[in-house]
Amino acid sequence: MSAEATSGPPLRVGVIGTGVIAQVMHLHYLAELADRFEVAAVCDLAEENARAVARRCGGRRADGAAPAVFTDWREMLAQPVDAVFVLTSGSHAPIAVAAAQAGRHVFTEKPMCFSAAEGKQMVAAAEEAGVTLMVGYPKRYDPAYARFAEELAGIRDARLLRVTTLESPVPAYVGHYPLVRSAALPGDLAQRLRADAAARVSEAIGADASDSERWIYAEVLLDTLVHELNTVRGVLGEPDRLEFAALSPRQVTIMLRFGDLPVAIQWIDLPGISRYAMEFALFAPDRRVTLSFPSPFLRNEPAALLIEAGDPGSTRSWRTEEVVSYDSGFRRELMAFHDCVTSGTEPATSGRDGLADIALCQAIIECHRTRRPVDNPTDPG
Repeated sequence: MSAEATSGPPLRVGVIGTGVIAQVMHLHYLAELADRFEVAAVCDLAEENARAVARRCGGRRADGAAPAVFTDWREMLAQPVDAVFVLTSGSHAPIAVAAAQAGRHVFTEKPMCFSAAEGKQMVAAAEEAGVTLMVGYPKRYDPAYARFAEELAGIRDARLLRVTTLESPVPAYVGHYPLVRSAALPGDLAQRLRADAAARVSEAIGADASDSERWIYAEVLLDTLVHELNTVRGVLGEPDRLEFAALSPRQVTIMLRFGDLPVAIQWIDLPGISRYAMEFALFAPDRRVTLSFPSPFLRNEPAALLIEAGDPGSTRSWRTEEVVSYDSGFRRELMAFHDCVTSGTEPATSGRDGLADIALCQAIIECHRTRRPVDNPTDPG
């Protein structure tokens, strides 16, 4: 993914959803990558938000013009855009399917949808239309992730991969950005959106799911841990078995098995301290490799790779810590999306790749509920 200017006109994109992740990351890096992208349209259910964000985008464009503004994504899809960025809350399936059917390439933030059934519809629509469907997993495009995968490929007799996320409140990490504050949605729209999301959660994990299971599925597994699950799958492939899942609103523990390698994943909510941490640590008899990510809301804050080794049978040991790059995984995933659209190649985080994560999240609820392991948990059936 070269940082050099590309040949040909930039892709005309429509951005649907102007919330925090759109303003902090995607719109910022779309402007940096003006040789690849032109924000031609902005859509948000709150017109005030859409217009304010569009004015800012206009100030970043070479011609100074503001993007067209919409409050209905269906109207935006009728515009001459090459691709859409689906950055809304809730399920992205309805927009992504309609966009693909309209011949638009689709970049969707995670979670791509709420159920494997929805994910299959998204994948089928994109494949039938011959368009790119890519899910936003910036850690997969971080240069430190590539180094981590490179180190793991050379390790023999790995004993454990441990993943730990210490959740921290988001406001502390975004308060310094000049964000357009969200306006209230008109009428009973917010209530209808909540009802739609609740119905889709019921479809995914059952209408008899407890309130705790519903909240954990939507707010923890799909919204947060899906990043960790996707990163693990990126380096190890598909798990053979989901062995254990213990879920509560304060902490989640998941045990997976990839062949002989156990993988322990823990998410812990620690709201009293603004010290977010996400760590992937692989342990082998003669080598330990740890990849640490900062808050995903900090631009260009680097991930760190720690490598520990030693001389067997002696007291000599050492450790090295690498900062691989200050380039952003968010920026690099946008570059990858452009490359895939213009070359016709499949993204590393394709729709099918994201579908496996959704299937795994559903399997985690099943494992927790039944107290029984689930074989091939990423298979959407």
